[in-house]
Amino acid sequence: MKILVQDQDFDIAAEISELCGGRTDIGAIVTFTGLVRDFHGDNKVQKMTLEHFPGMAEKQLEAICKTASDRWPLQGGTVIHRYGPLIPGDRIVLVITLSAHREAAFEAAEFIMDWLKTEAPFWKKEQTAKGEHWVDAKTEDNKRKDRWT
Repeated sequence: MKILVQDQDFDIAAEISELCGGRTDIGAIVTFTGLVRDFHGDNKVQKMTLEHFPGMAEKQLEAICKTASDRWPLQGGTVIHRYGPLIPGDRIVLVITLSAHREAAFEAAEFIMDWLKTEAPFWKKEQTAKGEHWVDAKTEDNKRKDRWT
C-alpha cells in the first residue's frame, strides 16, 4: 500500500487512476476523504493545524495498513494524511482500498480509519474566535477501534 504524510493537497481521481490503471482484477474501490469542518461542538473553526511525529507517523500507518492487508484480501490501496495549517473545506486524509469484492474493501477502509484516528501520532489544534486549543481524543473513536479486536 502507498503511504504518504504530506503538507500539500491530494487529487483523489489521480490517486485512484494510479492504483487502478488498466487493471481488470479489481471488483471494488472504496474511498474515504476526511475534511476540515467549520465547527467543533459549539465553536466555529477558523483554522486547524495538524502536527505529527515524522517517521513515526509513517511507520504507524504502514503497520495499520499491513494489519488490514493481512485481515482482508486487498489488491492495493493508498493512505495520505496531511499536516500543517488547514482551513474549513480542506482535505485532511484519504484512504483508498481495492479488493475483488466490496465487503473487504469497505471493511478494510473503515478499519484503517478507526485505527488511524486512535493510533497514528497526529495532533489537531483548532483556532476559533475563542482562541486556540488542542483537540482531545474522543471516547467514541476508541470504541470504534476496539470493535475490531
